[in-house]
Amino acid sequence: MLERIAKIPLCALTVTVALFAAPALAFEATTTYQPIAEAAAAKTITLTGHDLTIDQVIDIARNGAKVELSPEALQRSADAYGLLLEGAAEGVTIYWFNRGAGDQRETVIFSGDPTTPENTKLLKDQQLARFKGGVTRGYGPELQEEALVRAIMAIRANTMSYEAASPQLTRALVDMLNKRVTPVVQSRGTLGEGDLATLGNIGAAMVGEGEAYFRGVRMPAAQALAEAGLKPLEPFAADQAALISTNAYAQAQAALLVEDARKLLEWTDLSYAMGLNGMNSSVTPISAPVQAMRPYPWLTWDAARIMDMIKGSYLFDEDPARIIQDPESMRASSQRQGSAWQAWADLRDSVLLSINSSDHNPAVLPGLTPQSSPELSTPQFMQYYIKGGKLSNGKSGYIFSNANWDPYPMANQVEAFTLALTNLGVAVAQRIERFRNPFFTVIKPADVLSADQRKDIPTFDGYLPTDLWQDLADRGTPVTPAGQAIVATVEDLEAQTRIKTTRAREAVDVSFHLVAQDLLTASYWMELRKAQKPERKFGEAPTAALAALRKVIPWHQPAAERPRRPLGMVAYDFMQDNPAANFYPGGPQAPKSATAPTAGVLPN
Repeated sequence: MLERIAKIPLCALTVTVALFAAPALAFEATTTYQPIAEAAAAKTITLTGHDLTIDQVIDIARNGAKVELSPEALQRSADAYGLLLEGAAEGVTIYWFNRGAGDQRETVIFSGDPTTPENTKLLKDQQLARFKGGVTRGYGPELQEEALVRAIMAIRANTMSYEAASPQLTRALVDMLNKRVTPVVQSRGTLGEGDLATLGNIGAAMVGEGEAYFRGVRMPAAQALAEAGLKPLEPFAADQAALISTNAYAQAQAALLVEDARKLLEWTDLSYAMGLNGMNSSVTPISAPVQAMRPYPWLTWDAARIMDMIKGSYLFDEDPARIIQDPESMRASSQRQGSAWQAWADLRDSVLLSINSSDHNPAVLPGLTPQSSPELSTPQFMQYYIKGGKLSNGKSGYIFSNANWDPYPMANQVEAFTLALTNLGVAVAQRIERFRNPFFTVIKPADVLSADQRKDIPTFDGYLPTDLWQDLADRGTPVTPAGQAIVATVEDLEAQTRIKTTRAREAVDVSFHLVAQDLLTASYWMELRKAQKPERKFGEAPTAALAALRKVIPWHQPAAERPRRPLGMVAYDFMQDNPAANFYPGGPQAPKSATAPTAGVLPN
């Protein structure tokens, strides 16, 4: 459980039917460090720069998998590094190398060959000072989730293969991941378009400045490197820019978000299937012919998925007591859930593209010639042409200023998913409440269970789901777009991805608590339906999930023997420890997404 998203006491929960109300606390950063569990320490993942998956990020970040760069990625990085050095030697103006950055972009840092003794000393001293200065960047609270910091490092190691990083910088980042040296990183200080402060903290630890965790134990960074058998980095050239000019913080948050959201949506689907059984629902809304009348692919898929879960259920038998139509929140749940899945898929595809491409300024493009693209031969572009020489091993290319650091459209899709999730959440909250209305359930618990039976079963409390829903709804408000002109007005846009991704991950966590209430309610009413007619079937997945839940929350249990904590929190932990895929691993094929292009350069 430690590797989970700051599964922070978001107190709240319980119900189920039984719900013991407890005041919900706002989601906030925990002050307790959460080290990872090295379940995949024997695995090595090869970073190529173009096919890193969410599962691989999770294995590296949360499960301690090792990393290595592919020969292709190492060569691409070496070519970019050589072109950077050669470009300066040829007198090409290069942002953030022989010229300054931001409002200092016209300031000359050095002239000529960067490998001359004079320039070498200047650059080594400059880069070391910049890396050391990273220790004071950012602002608290610290990131307490080791997995998040490792995800940042892994994603940057992958995308940095497109940048002009020195071989020693590339090696150092990989070695720290593999030895589990995890820098202390501040949570704030980025405006969401280049996570400079965040990566600055990591860079400081690489040169032995500040503090880091070695295998989960906090100590001075220099000591952590020493205990891992590593030497402090000796940066050169434009290493600081190559490391910190990235959106890896936002990308890491988004990657963890995609993983956790998938597990949430899987549980939402299964809990809904259990709720249909509990309501004695008319399941005509999710039938294939009905869905074909309005064939949105993800909605049709989700309806088919739910239908498959309840295959074999008593819901397909005739029942004179079954009403013709469920409440809207039950009828339309597959619409809301399918829409959330669609938003999730869009976000997933955007994250995959983002973590497998360059987000650095300047763009270093080895291998190009003026004939590679029509505009490259024009006078404007030829200013940045590097003919090639010994420092680039004869390779030509270009180095261009750019805006690839702008994290859109991923930033939009993070918020789009959060909004879809809140629109799903309102259906979950409402369908919980509908079980209190005999108009829909037809029966009341007292119609089925005796007073003696009911005293050993928790009772309903309707406050908590609404409290959780209100908590979730607040996170669905989009962040107001900002354009604060800073750095002498050079930097006048902010993407606010730190806020957007944090809100989205909070929304997922709150939603898990809300679905825990839904699961408790659904399981309670499944038991009532079974008590009505013991021969009733519910479908394999709902039956298996109910049996597993009863191992931690028995159906009949004297009050004195019940857990001394809200049952909703017990259900929440159950869902975290038992993914819904354990009970429903198959299902219909999900809609195919458009193939996301991978990063690359124009052909010669």
